[in-house]
Amino acid sequence: MVRPTLKKQIPNLQEAIKETAWKQIAEDGAAALSLRAIARELKITAPAIYNYFPRRDDLVTALIVDAFTSLANSQKQSIESIPANDPEASLRTLGLAYRDWAVQYEQRYQLIFGTPIPGYEAPADVTLPAAAWALVPLIETIQALYDADRLRVEKLAKLSPALRSMLEAWQEFVGQPGSQTDVEVLYLAYVIWSRVHGLVGLELGHQTPSFITDPGEIFRREIENIIAQYL
Repeated sequence: MVRPTLKKQIPNLQEAIKETAWKQIAEDGAAALSLRAIARELKITAPAIYNYFPRRDDLVTALIVDAFTSLANSQKQSIESIPANDPEASLRTLGLAYRDWAVQYEQRYQLIFGTPIPGYEAPADVTLPAAAWALVPLIETIQALYDADRLRVEKLAKLSPALRSMLEAWQEFVGQPGSQTDVEVLYLAYVIWSRVHGLVGLELGHQTPSFITDPGEIFRREIENIIAQYL
């Protein structure tokens, strides 16, 4: 009898490995991620996994990139139907979509924003571009508001030389031919993200007071406060 090939058993082994890894993370946490445990779950040999992910850290990196890509796609898709001349609606929608994604994909959120995995150091050249891509829809939306003269940048505290230098380095990183993102746009993208991110982190970390039975209500109000403050 001819033994079935691995490819016939698992048509897309690489994706199956990652799906099993997400399951393992959901059950035991990212720190417990094990290539051998994944191999046992899939009923394959460990060397079969090593062909795709030689080390556990390689798999973690791939999962991080996938998580950031998922977040970026979710953000982009959430505003696809909103007219380009309504960046305020896009800003509101992006904020709500951020929380929706985090709640739906909590393991992905926790992997990229939660407790660091002991002994793992993310390769910046691989993970940083993926992380930056996830912020693009927000940056572009705030830039559209800036271009339409709808941001209250005159109300912001004066930029220190040190902060301006940091933002200009970021500006160079995200720059595209024929366009430039203003440093104030980058500043606002960071602080707005930090506010919604902070609320989501408290919610998923179960750190909200017990009498806050629907953290989404606080989140939605904060989105409106952000719009009222900066627009």
